[in-house]
Amino acid sequence: MLRSFFGNKQWALWAWGGLFLLFTVTWLQVELTVKLNSWYGEFYDILQKANDIQAFWQSMIDFTYIAVPYIFIAMFAFYFAQHYAFRWRQAITFHYLPHWENTPHNIEGASQRIQQDTYEFSKSLESLGLGLFKATLTLIAFIPILWTLSEKVTLPGIDHIQGSLVWIALATSLGGILISYFVGIKLPGLEYNNQKVEAAYRKQLVYSEDDKSFANLPTLTELFTGIRSNYFRIFNHYSYFTLWSNLYGQMMIILPYLLMAPSLFTGVITLGVVTQTGNAFGKVNDSFSYLIDRWTDITKFISVVKRLNEFEKHLIHGQQNPHSPSAEELKTP
Repeated sequence: MLRSFFGNKQWALWAWGGLFLLFTVTWLQVELTVKLNSWYGEFYDILQKANDIQAFWQSMIDFTYIAVPYIFIAMFAFYFAQHYAFRWRQAITFHYLPHWENTPHNIEGASQRIQQDTYEFSKSLESLGLGLFKATLTLIAFIPILWTLSEKVTLPGIDHIQGSLVWIALATSLGGILISYFVGIKLPGLEYNNQKVEAAYRKQLVYSEDDKSFANLPTLTELFTGIRSNYFRIFNHYSYFTLWSNLYGQMMIILPYLLMAPSLFTGVITLGVVTQTGNAFGKVNDSFSYLIDRWTDITKFISVVKRLNEFEKHLIHGQQNPHSPSAEELKTP
């Protein structure tokens, strides 16, 4: 899956050059996010004073210089990432096709794995990889900012701890990841099973298009019942996880303001510092909590990787043992 794209000379420019370009635009986005965080502090201080209309409009101009480039860079990153994922899919597809053509056995769900799973793999890995890279850059950029802002904390119990806000962000994120693991532990297996039952149902329907004798109502009903049962289990488990992730997200929004409120009300800091701290804490906590935010995407990606790994093993086994029966043939009476 990786070697067919990154280890193929035909795709070297797209694979490595495209990856470098995506990393570059991601770095630019993070840099602009840092500038925007500084702008928050200045802007809300201006609003709190409410006595300098010229500074207000200058702040609006400064915001434009940050926001407009960010919008266009984000648009380009989204556009290029789509092309990048499709080229990756193309590389995997044309790596699989010759092997599949020379395999004498039938492989369960082969058409779905080549047609759908290859794209899901490339798209998901590109998205998750870039997201992880962006989260890492965000931590590098914002941890020093949040560490400095921690000096403004006057809340008893943590006011003497250096970098207290950073440690709190880390602790809450690790706790959130641990809880997310137990809440969503069954999701990867359910996603994997879902792809299997959907593939079996789709295969029966495709056969029925060419030969109506395959359009057997009891068989189709049984296959659909399996889909229904698996989906209902997925709905239940995703509901639990969604409840937890939303609860966690809302708690993390309000937490930095609770921590900084005593400093604001005693006049130690201004509204701008509070807003800047809330934004910086959110960026650091979101980056630490990357696995929570992308948990559902990760579970789907794991199920796709598992299916493609099985597919590759069947391809290799079929070519090395051309006369050995496939799993599907062994089930045939």
